[in-house]
Amino acid sequence: MTLFDLALKNIRRNMKSYSLYIGSTVFSILIYFTFATLKYSEDISGMAKTSKQIQGVMGASAFVLMIFVAIFIMYSNSFFMKKRKKEVALYSLLGVRKKSIGFLLFFENMVIGLVSLVIGVVLGFLLSRVLLTILLKLMGLDIVAGFAFSMNALMNTCIVFLIIFLFTSLMGYRIIYRFKLIDLFHAEKKGEEVPKVRVITAILGVAALAIAYYLALQDLMESQAWRMLGLAMPIVIIALTVIGSYLLFHSVLVYVLSALKGNPRWAWKGLHMMTASQLLYRIRGNAKTLTIITVLSATTITSGGAVFGVYYNADKNVQDYTPYTFMWEGEKQDIDPAIIESEVSFLSKKVRVPLDTYEMEYTVIDEAAFGKLAKNLGWSDIKKLRQDEVIVIDAFYDERWSDKLEAVKVNGEDYPVAAFYDKALFNIGTLGGNALVVPKQLYDKLESEEKLVQAVQVADYKNQIAVSNRLAAATENFSSATADYRDAIESLGALLFVGSFLGLVFLYATGSIIFFKMMTEAEEDKAKYAILHKIGVSKQDMKRTIRGQVGVIFTVPLILGLVHGGVALAAVSNLFMMDFLVPVVIWMAAYTMIYAIYYFATVRSFTKTIRREYLEG
Repeated sequence: MTLFDLALKNIRRNMKSYSLYIGSTVFSILIYFTFATLKYSEDISGMAKTSKQIQGVMGASAFVLMIFVAIFIMYSNSFFMKKRKKEVALYSLLGVRKKSIGFLLFFENMVIGLVSLVIGVVLGFLLSRVLLTILLKLMGLDIVAGFAFSMNALMNTCIVFLIIFLFTSLMGYRIIYRFKLIDLFHAEKKGEEVPKVRVITAILGVAALAIAYYLALQDLMESQAWRMLGLAMPIVIIALTVIGSYLLFHSVLVYVLSALKGNPRWAWKGLHMMTASQLLYRIRGNAKTLTIITVLSATTITSGGAVFGVYYNADKNVQDYTPYTFMWEGEKQDIDPAIIESEVSFLSKKVRVPLDTYEMEYTVIDEAAFGKLAKNLGWSDIKKLRQDEVIVIDAFYDERWSDKLEAVKVNGEDYPVAAFYDKALFNIGTLGGNALVVPKQLYDKLESEEKLVQAVQVADYKNQIAVSNRLAAATENFSSATADYRDAIESLGALLFVGSFLGLVFLYATGSIIFFKMMTEAEEDKAKYAILHKIGVSKQDMKRTIRGQVGVIFTVPLILGLVHGGVALAAVSNLFMMDFLVPVVIWMAAYTMIYAIYYFATVRSFTKTIRREYLEG
């Protein structure tokens, strides 16, 4: 029997114990092949020709995904190899040469990788149509997605994963040379020293997070810190957040657990003492894992929440700057009266108003046109003008860098500003965002070319693309809320899909990392629980202890990840001047619900492992 035959026999006999690693590998290949198929899809490529943004998003996301799946497979492989160190030591003890053991592990990993590659590609091919349909739906496109096998996606996936499998197989080959026999035998039992409570470390952790939060919430335009650090600012914030999280877990968690152990009323209730001791015993490993989970959770919540927030506000953003469905310069056009909600024909002129050191161009309309336009938009605070007053409208007003004019010079005379509005009165695509409303007499005196403008609002404006296209071909200086909304949904839909897809991948990885860790701990702890069972500890108490032990690993990083994500999304919200509260709450609730499913699945598997030990023992 050759080493390759022995490797195949090993895999067949130990399929159950290899299932976690194989499952992780298949999932990684599945998601990468699916994404690569979408990237090379003819439907997506067709859209990419008209939208470089979509092409860029898909390409950048594929690269991020490739890096992530590589790290995730190596992480899964390290857990897998840790469980096999005892077996490797046994081969060596029986006299098998190190070189033969290395080749055995190499062949096993390559076979698992190749089998996983075939399964992952087949499942990814079946899943790609579902995901493409979801993507097209999010982008508001009425295109039926079909099955199409992409050779480019297959070649890309095969090259990426063969390199990953080759690397992890070489790592497996070297394991017999890297550790002493005694270390391999005791790899699963290797414990850690219980660290001391260090107040300084806790203070440093809190300080690092406080500085990171402070920098994240700084105004991009006014902050001295942004001016000093420039593009390095995000890296500084992320580094401080990661360091602060690690120190917090490493010190504060030790302090809390030590305090609980020292409290007799809590410690001697049920199996609390055992739970606290278990967590303290593995505190260093827990601090690293909790930090990784926190960073992954915060990344998922921030990226997904930001994209979902922008997508959620797409309708409002379009209407903020394109309040009328259609606007153009020229005569009226033939539009079905049944869909028209309101229409206004008005005259406008352009003037240049001198400000402190520059001039600004304004669209000028008279008070009567202003009244009709504002009434159609539902403005409630319509100001009446006196003969020597004007109204100023600035759709792009921002108190951080814009000035509220108190008077404007028109035709060489100063006119006091009676009212100021910071919202669009007409479509900025046609007439711009700045406007002056003047009395009729002053309007008539202005020496500027006068243009006739049409503003129309129609019912169900999102679905009037045929009317929009016809008007665009027949008119000049045309703007359309329908077209703007379609463009926004197409680009934001692709972003939302990519963000959600990567978010689900990160969430799966987060849950899997915790699951791997807890299953490893279950294997290490099952003998202790068997003893507890023999001395009469009830099943309910043991279940309560398992729920607590697993619950700490799940809950603590989730809470910190939600806080990190909340701060980051508040910064993004301030930067884009959007209200993200509702979409972010929805996104966080969805994330927490899926995360909770992993918790219950892990508790169930942990309990089954423990129960199997004391029933069989």
